[in-house]
Order: sequence, then structure tokens, then C-alpha cells
Amino acid sequence: MNQEVLKALFSSQTRVKLLSVFLLHPEEEYFIRQLTRILNEQINSIRRELENLRRIGLVKARHKNRKKYYKVDTEFPIYQDLRNMFSRGVSRENATVTALKKLSALDFLLLAGSFASTESKVDLLVVGNVKKESIELVLNQDPAMKHVRYSLFSKADFLYRLSLKDRFILEIVDDPRHMIALTHIQKEMEEARK
Repeated sequence: MNQEVLKALFSSQTRVKLLSVFLLHPEEEYFIRQLTRILNEQINSIRRELENLRRIGLVKARHKNRKKYYKVDTEFPIYQDLRNMFSRGVSRENATVTALKKLSALDFLLLAGSFASTESKVDLLVVGNVKKESIELVLNQDPAMKHVRYSLFSKADFLYRLSLKDRFILEIVDDPRHMIALTHIQKEMEEARK
């Protein structure tokens, strides 16, 4: 299901964007101004749609440090169905991504930029002991992937840069619209960020 179908199904483009953020990142919580920056939408439309989602029970709100934070309620009756619908709408299941996920020694693969409809510096963040030639061979199989920009890091370098709070890495990893297609180093990433 693509974004156009989702927009037709859900009356508001802002609501679709909010649902995408909440459903694809259920562990995260967001405050209103943060969502306006992420989604590039007006604060009033964000506020209105958050209230609609809260009223039906899909989103929970709580106050912390004088801010109101919102998070998806994973106990919502059709949460999993909605999550599956939005996940399928994402391009992480295309043939190129599937082929990339099969590369040996791949530790982490994140979809950004053209894969997530964001203005990211890269389209793919690749971590592991993967040869550049292997990535390019997969990308060159599909003419539509010819202009994909990627960054390749060894696992050690990536974790080190994450521990230093490297701006380039954090801008890509922390954007809730970007999607992790594969990770074998989640615990190590959490440790590096402490």
C-alpha cells in the first residue's frame, strides 16, 4: 500500500504523517514542537490530529518536564493491523533492500533519504565488514537505484562515532522517519550511546 492510498484512506495528510511516525517507531515518544520539525507541518494541525488520535485511544499523552509527550498505545485494538499497513507502505521490502540484507557480514542497515522520503545526506547507512563493490553490485542491478547515496562504516567505527555523538550519524539514526531494515548490533548501539 503506497502513501497515496494511505492519504485517500485517511482524510488528513498530517494524520498520515503522524501515524507513520508513531506506528513505525512505537518505542519513541514525541512532544508537539518536535513533531512540527520532523514532519514540517503547522503546529495547529499537529495539535488537532494528536488530539483526534488521543481521543480514539491510539496515542497516549503524558506530562514530563513541563512538556506533553505523545506515544502510540501498543494495546490499541487494531494497533498491529495499522502497523502492518504502514510497514507495507514503506519501501524496505523492495528487491534491492532484500538483496542488501542478504550481504554477508552486514551488521546494520538503515533506510533514509529516498527510501523514507526525507532530506537526508544519504539514502542508506550500511554498517559491517561489507565490501563497497558488493553494495554497488546490488545497487546497479536496478536502474532506479543508480543514484542511491550510501555511507559504509565498519562496526567498530560506527559504534565509536555513535559514542562520540557524531552529528552526521545521529542525524540519520535519530530521525524517526528513517527505518532500520536490519540490525544485529542493537545492544551494542545502546551501550555506545550511554
